[in-house]
Amino acid sequence: MGDIIRRPGRLAEDFYMLGHQASPVFLLDGPRPVLLEAGFSCLTRLVLQDARARLGRRAPEMIFFTHSHFDHLGAGAWLLEAYPGLVTAAAPKTQAVLRRPGALRLIAELSDSAAEAIAQATGGLADRTPFKPFAIERVVDEGEEVELGPGLSLRVLATPGHTWDCLSFYIPQRRILIAGEAAGTGLPEGRIITEFLVDYQAYVDSIRRLAGLEVEVLCQGHHQVYVGPEVPRFLARSLAAAQEFRDWVLALLAQEGGRVERVMQLVKAGEYDTRTSHRQPLPAYLLNLRARVTHLAQAAGYLPARA
Repeated sequence: MGDIIRRPGRLAEDFYMLGHQASPVFLLDGPRPVLLEAGFSCLTRLVLQDARARLGRRAPEMIFFTHSHFDHLGAGAWLLEAYPGLVTAAAPKTQAVLRRPGALRLIAELSDSAAEAIAQATGGLADRTPFKPFAIERVVDEGEEVELGPGLSLRVLATPGHTWDCLSFYIPQRRILIAGEAAGTGLPEGRIITEFLVDYQAYVDSIRRLAGLEVEVLCQGHHQVYVGPEVPRFLARSLAAAQEFRDWVLALLAQEGGRVERVMQLVKAGEYDTRTSHRQPLPAYLLNLRARVTHLAQAAGYLPARA
């Protein structure tokens, strides 16, 4: 039977969700324990509490990041302080982002602005732990296999569309896939948020690629983990949701004469304002919404394409 898991804890053999489902961190506890993602900086305490409960005196050897957004990198520096030998790993573009002062300022600002909303959403479990810069030590990219122990490996998949640096991580021996937002975000109330920010077609192609894998456990970037038959069901629905979102925005652009600001207002009213829970912090939502609408407006000829 399939299942949808919405709470931290054991997901499969030696595989756990840590922290909080708002922005989870995953632990594969094998011969070489590894973390995947770091979550919000304001949830650092929960992540460390869960990691120590699972690992005891042992330490994870590596931490992999799917992409360079604040809700996936946030606790990275604090995890490095807690585990001094921890090696950070991400795409080349993620490494480059974390070297740019402007990007670091934006990550810090978004982390700070999210703290209050996350505290409300988590019943006060979040705090004011700020984002601190850190470096990516190991670059990983498409097709690389990282050995985690005898008969256990992590395969790196380039899955762009949400961002250009988006990676997914596949553990073939366990049929576990950590995809971040590469395949969209399913919410507990049932709707799916379409997450392409840089390229619609690349995003759709990434979903189709992930749907071709043998997956028993699919970890998305927020809220839920899909198990068994729920995996292909979610991926099919996410693909359909992407196509529906594109058609909706293109229709609004035609209706509003290509006015991006007006289309953003209409989309926000239908996609964000109607949600009573599980809402992304507003500053981050508006940044992402502008990216999605602008991309489609450029593709449809309402705006000049970016060079």
